[in-house]
Amino acid sequence: MTSFSYNACCYITCCSTTDNQNKQKVITIKINGTSTTKAGVLRHENGVVTSTVAPVGENGYITMDQIRQNIPIKKQFVDPYRQGRIIEEGVGYGQTMVIRSYEVGPDKTATIESILNLLQETALNHVWMSGLLGDGFGATHGMMRNNLIWVVSRMQVQIDHYPIWGEIMKIDTWVGASGKNGMRRDWIVRSHATGSVFARATSTWVMMNRQTRRLSKMPEEVRAEISPWFIEKQAIEDDVPEKIEKLDDKAKYVNSDLKVKLAIINFNSSCYHNKGIY
Repeated sequence: MTSFSYNACCYITCCSTTDNQNKQKVITIKINGTSTTKAGVLRHENGVVTSTVAPVGENGYITMDQIRQNIPIKKQFVDPYRQGRIIEEGVGYGQTMVIRSYEVGPDKTATIESILNLLQETALNHVWMSGLLGDGFGATHGMMRNNLIWVVSRMQVQIDHYPIWGEIMKIDTWVGASGKNGMRRDWIVRSHATGSVFARATSTWVMMNRQTRRLSKMPEEVRAEISPWFIEKQAIEDDVPEKIEKLDDKAKYVNSDLKVKLAIINFNSSCYHNKGIY
């Protein structure tokens, strides 16, 4: 079994764009004799013109991101496109995933980076299915109103077996309270064929103000949004990770000239990178 942990500061919200980007023209259509204002996108294919319409925002336009994402405004129980479903008596989330060829290493087993990516994806899809997702990257409506984002402060992963290329997995995730101002999120990764456990993981999430970059207490309106989803269940019973020894000058390999690359910048930090802030 492989077990590791780390203290992280992963910012997972997206930067805002200008209001004038990717806007669609407003059109008026009639449904059953009643005029309705919509935002339309016309497509021409093989001589046939089709249109896609969506409700228009307050400013008379709808952004292309809103059309493409189609974020649910209420709780969903099944997501056929992602093969996801609500579990744990209506508060947990489970999703079926397949290990793809570009997610494995030379030995045809999934890399730890790929596994962590899948854990993050299921976490965000859980919020998506809850109907609480605002226009941020995993942030709820209350968090967006308070200009808050999620920060992963700690994560521990235990891997019993690495899934191989083409293997079908079932990933279950749920959330619970972590102190007064934190949230705990756990995962269990199982084989779809046998039900055997590949990996378990637990993490602690806290909130940060997007502008000041300071940690924030959990507002009551945010607590009211997410607390109904809390359950008392742990993927890793003894979740106290082994202490990582501090490196000193005796380290065998040292690289002190590390620089941030575009490939490792996430949505939340990318706008700060562009401003020269790291």
